Amino acid sequence: MTDPISRRTLFEMTVAGASAAAMASSATAQSAQRPAASSQSWTTYPEGEKVGYAIVGLGKLALEEIIPAFKHARGSKLAAVVSGDPAKARRVAAENGLPASAVYSYADYERMANDPRIQVVYIVLPNSMHAEYTIRALKAGKHVLCEKPMATTIADGEAMIAAAKQANRKLMIAYRCHYEPLNLEVMRRVRAGSIGKPRMVVTNMGRQADPNTPWDSWRLDMGMSGGGALADMGVYGINAARYLLNEEPTEVTAWSYTDRSDPRFKTTEDLIAWQFRFPSGAIANGSTSFAYSATVSFQVIGETGRLVADPGAFYGGNRLTVEGQPGERNPQIVEIDQFAREMDWMSDVVRGKAPMVAPGEEGLQDLRLMKAIMDSAARGGAPIRTDWGYRRPVDPAAVVDVPRRA
Repeated sequence: MTDPISRRTLFEMTVAGASAAAMASSATAQSAQRPAASSQSWTTYPEGEKVGYAIVGLGKLALEEIIPAFKHARGSKLAAVVSGDPAKARRVAAENGLPASAVYSYADYERMANDPRIQVVYIVLPNSMHAEYTIRALKAGKHVLCEKPMATTIADGEAMIAAAKQANRKLMIAYRCHYEPLNLEVMRRVRAGSIGKPRMVVTNMGRQADPNTPWDSWRLDMGMSGGGALADMGVYGINAARYLLNEEPTEVTAWSYTDRSDPRFKTTEDLIAWQFRFPSGAIANGSTSFAYSATVSFQVIGETGRLVADPGAFYGGNRLTVEGQPGERNPQIVEIDQFAREMDWMSDVVRGKAPMVAPGEEGLQDLRLMKAIMDSAARGGAPIRTDWGYRRPVDPAAVVDVPRRA
């Protein structure tokens, strides 16, 4: 069995300023406009007290982002690697100072049940493999951090949640933006009413997919991805609309357009646009595509101002523009290693020192919304009710903090 590619590559884009030094936090006057996080701090733990992680899948995301992030993690450490490519696994382990006993294959995956070095298993596999390897890790007695989307079907998502409950272990979905400084800044400004009542959210998340690269070939396969661009990029916009407004949509209408002569789109749709209606009266317009110019932007339009994040979901270099409000137009946002912060949050959840911000139910809500979007688009834009009773258990804006310096 060859090594599965990582769950996603967040686009091969150049980010202006992404390598710049960490920036100072927002000005004092602007900070006064929003509530401060009431959370646990980003604590640094001694090496012996760090939570050990097994990384499952050594593709692009794992090798280029997640494993390097352990160098910046304050409470988490790399404890093991899992791959179907023995040579690659041994090389990665050696490069990171891991012993041979910390190298696992998919065949001996359950051996980790007897490995006290591993407390959390981080699933970084193609979407169709998330459920199997999450459930196997939970049965082995390990907590799980799983990349998004959590699965390719609602049934698989429900099975993952049930397995976590049965094993009495934590299941967290890797919604990186819940812990990212710019997104938290926008959430807090919206909560504080700095732009008046929010009326509209607009999210556009997409890029040009390249079927000749291994990380895109499976994303263009419906069976493996569960939704093409919608599952890869669109999930950012779906989740963002919900956490920016801190409410759940009650109805969705969606449309799609796919050029079937494009060999990339044999089994998945390309351009999908949708509209969510929220109980407050706010509306969210979203789009995603694997065939338009690369963008990961969003904006929140209120009665008295506008918050524009462009880019708003990169691994670094995100930029906020404030319009219609007094004060700094482009507030400086602290830069952090987003994967390190996400893993450290999971580690504190395991320690019982932080609330679970993104449980399996959060991922399941997005799976249901993605299906509703696809169903509406298949019916030519027929409206579909989406008020299934889910309510976010914890508001990231109220609990997640970031350091003043990276």
